[in-house]
Amino acid sequence: MDDAGDSNAYKKVVREAEQLVTVRKAQYCRVFNGANKDVVAVLEDLAQFCRAHSSTYDPDPRLADRLDGRREVWLRLQQHLQLTDQQLWSLYKIPRS
Repeated sequence: MDDAGDSNAYKKVVREAEQLVTVRKAQYCRVFNGANKDVVAVLEDLAQFCRAHSSTYDPDPRLADRLDGRREVWLRLQQHLQLTDQQLWSLYKIPRS
């Protein structure tokens, strides 16, 4: 494949990835829209479980790693709920097509 073909293929892959980010953000927002008390209760529970507002430090490194993993899940959820599509895309550090 020539350089132009490589460039077009790259641009197509990037556009598809951008679309995936947009669709996934919309899916998170539909599921966790906060429009009812059950969603609020689940988010509050996840915030506590994932240590959203407290340290993940523990003297046992294995437990600290597990708590960091929980926090990572919370951060991903919040990124999809709070950031714009463009801000989410910038987290991947892939140049736009």
